[in-house]
Amino acid sequence: MLLLALLPGDRARAASTERLQFAPVTLPRYADYKHIEHYAPTVESYREARDDPRFVMERVTYSSDGLRVYAYLYRPRSVPEGQKLPVIVFNRGSYVRDDFSPEFLMPAHRLAGQGYLVIAPMLRGSGGAPGHDEMGGADVDDIFNIVPVLKELGYADTDRLFLYGESRGAIMSMIAARRHFPARAIAVYGLTADFSILIGPGTPGRSLAPNIWPQFGREEARIVETRSPVRWADRIDAPVLIMHGADDQTVPPTQALDMARALMRAGNPYELKIFHGANHVLTGRAAERDGDAVAWFRRFDRP
Repeated sequence: MLLLALLPGDRARAASTERLQFAPVTLPRYADYKHIEHYAPTVESYREARDDPRFVMERVTYSSDGLRVYAYLYRPRSVPEGQKLPVIVFNRGSYVRDDFSPEFLMPAHRLAGQGYLVIAPMLRGSGGAPGHDEMGGADVDDIFNIVPVLKELGYADTDRLFLYGESRGAIMSMIAARRHFPARAIAVYGLTADFSILIGPGTPGRSLAPNIWPQFGREEARIVETRSPVRWADRIDAPVLIMHGADDQTVPPTQALDMARALMRAGNPYELKIFHGANHVLTGRAAERDGDAVAWFRRFDRP
């Protein structure tokens, strides 16, 4: 299905944001996207979100550190003049991706239905963009550089920003908070609190590490330290909701417990929820997961 790009009467916005480019997103058929069942359990649920006439998805091209990178923007088809929507910056999982729009569609549809504008940075090196994805290095700038994009949208309230992170995106959200991204609150699921469990000695990820970080041999300690939020919980300056599947086979739920303990010791506001029987992305509990995130954000969405 082809989703239309511009809001009615938004030609003036397009003319005033020449450095930005907006392109409609064509979402694939359910059967054509590998592992879609982890995000949309049924073809009916996928179609319902894909075909909802209230919303559109488009790919935004923007500048980050001199690179032309991309983000998915999910928004209402129309917004009353003068109204501004709170914004959720959704940070996706995994490493370099050609496309994750079907995965983004499902939470974006639920979040937009609760009144949020949702934007998901693809990150440098993904979707055909230039640059090297350092999984928590300079690519974090691609999150920060979303803010000027939002400021150029007449319907985005950049005083009401929230971070929502899945897996690798959970780490990115925590790093962004450490660097003072202007988020009122954060929600994460599938978080790796100590990065050494992914790339430490004897782990499957260790053999891939030199491809991600060519300097890995001499800078392993720094790479692990800067990507391990459990080690700098006192520097996270926004309230954090931690969610994790009790049956997560990718990241053990003890990581969520460790993060909660670190935030507690630091005196930072947090809540922790372990989903009994759930997997890494909380398949089957996704609506509950996103509802919990919205409830958390609303607690801190006050003037």
